[in-house]
Amino acid sequence: MARLIESPALIEAAGTPPKRIEEFVGRVNSGTPRISIARMKSPGGWEEPAQTPAFDEYSVVLRGTLHVRLREREFDVQAGQAVLVNKGEWVRYSTPGPDGAEYIAVCLPAFSPETVNRDP
Repeated sequence: MARLIESPALIEAAGTPPKRIEEFVGRVNSGTPRISIARMKSPGGWEEPAQTPAFDEYSVVLRGTLHVRLREREFDVQAGQAVLVNKGEWVRYSTPGPDGAEYIAVCLPAFSPETVNRDP
């Protein structure tokens, strides 16, 4: 049965300075373990610890630039572009530019702190 999701849940983010995570669909806001859909608002200079997640993550950049560092290469994802990071792939996200970034992240299965597998 269809259901309206009236507002997102705010999720505490890893990294500094703090980024804002607004989960619309996922384990926290809708009780959905199969998928999570969240809007990320990252300030300029934001970095988070590297991770090797147990989920695929699709990110669509709406504004600014998302920097993606993998073991073998790194690149910038600009507004209007997207990136897919496969589960089990080591990755570190950041928004080093002064304007930060806003992007939509979709995780399959849904994001959880237990399956993100952050580096110490």
